Amino acid sequence: MDDVKMARSAKGEKQATVDSALEILGEGGGKGWISRLLPFMGPAFIASVAYIDPGNFATNIQGGAQFGYTLLWVIAASNLMAILLQILSAKLGIATGRNLAELCRDYFPRPVVLIMWGVMEIVAIATDLAEFIGAAVGFNLLLGVPLWTAGVLTGIATFLILGLERYGFRPLEAVITALVGIVSVSYLIETVLDKPAWSVLLYHTVVPKFSGAESILLATGIVGATVMPHAIYLHSALTQGRIVVKEPSRQKRLFHFEIVDVVVAMGIASLVNMAMMIMAASTFFKHGLTGVGSLETAYHTVQPLLGRASGVIFAVSLLASGLSSCAVGTMAGQIMMQGFLRRKIAVWIRRLVTMAPSMAVILIGLDPTRTLVVSQVVLSFGLPFAIIPLIMFTRRKDVMGVLVNNPVVTALGCMVGALILALNLYLIYQLIAGG
Repeated sequence: MDDVKMARSAKGEKQATVDSALEILGEGGGKGWISRLLPFMGPAFIASVAYIDPGNFATNIQGGAQFGYTLLWVIAASNLMAILLQILSAKLGIATGRNLAELCRDYFPRPVVLIMWGVMEIVAIATDLAEFIGAAVGFNLLLGVPLWTAGVLTGIATFLILGLERYGFRPLEAVITALVGIVSVSYLIETVLDKPAWSVLLYHTVVPKFSGAESILLATGIVGATVMPHAIYLHSALTQGRIVVKEPSRQKRLFHFEIVDVVVAMGIASLVNMAMMIMAASTFFKHGLTGVGSLETAYHTVQPLLGRASGVIFAVSLLASGLSSCAVGTMAGQIMMQGFLRRKIAVWIRRLVTMAPSMAVILIGLDPTRTLVVSQVVLSFGLPFAIIPLIMFTRRKDVMGVLVNNPVVTALGCMVGALILALNLYLIYQLIAGG
């Protein structure tokens, strides 16, 4: 009976949000701009979690420690590319009422669909590896418990967060947005404590520059860790049935609101990533500690330089990032399986399956930061299976209707996709050659 009541409550909540949104789309007036935006905000914030996961912590801290502010422009450029791809994903869901996995199932041969599903399941496990271990390290640093105990706590916390989905999409969105807010505020405080050189910082944000071959390789790693294939699949699903409109004029208006959602959410994610690098540059690079590359070393090193509070803030932000990323990664895995195969499994089973390799890594005693880097390489293999079909479908008039890409957007998408894929291939080659 309780489940029925919760389902009805969630349905009523969703209908109220839809009714409010449709009123805004239809009338377009009578409310302040913030009130008009609120019903449309949320999907991009969930998708943006993938852009501030523990894998980003590792690459950004390493980049700042080794090269100071030099690679800030790489984060800015990566974010612009990610914004374009996430906008295309959101638009796909709005225009078709279907997500990317479902469209692949409908338009591609069955063997291709099965291969894509297999690759994306591997991607889901690799994604969870980075996120689960990152959250476990956060618990470990914050509470001082063994890493395996921290892993158990991470599993329990993630189950609790995912359980909110029973009450509707708003509570889950609210918790994940709050966790993103914790990461954002944590690094805002870190930036204030760092007292960075603002003029130098702004210069390197807009002026492309490298500092030797090693900086080029690290820049490639930063770009490669930015665009996450599961986030592209997830975003199309988050918009496909949230607010359903069929009229072309309303679809266009809804899409314009979703652009704002993407730009705001991804803009915050970009600022957080920059703040990570700024912290490492202002703290480690400034004091000649260019060898700081692991999360644990960063935590223990930042405390004597900036005070104990900064270490706690770092651990809290890492924990919030890992927990939110774990929840979102599980959601993405469910959506991809449903889309490709028309099948679903209980969310707790998927959570157990995807966290099993992570717990194994912890129990074996492998280096957490090195594992994060390896997981990012695995994610690179999944990118072609997300970017290529996304561009293929969004350029088709028969699929997208009035929201079809114009030639300029398609050309930009192809350029961005080709660049990201080339950089990821280069990164994989360098890691194999160097390994």
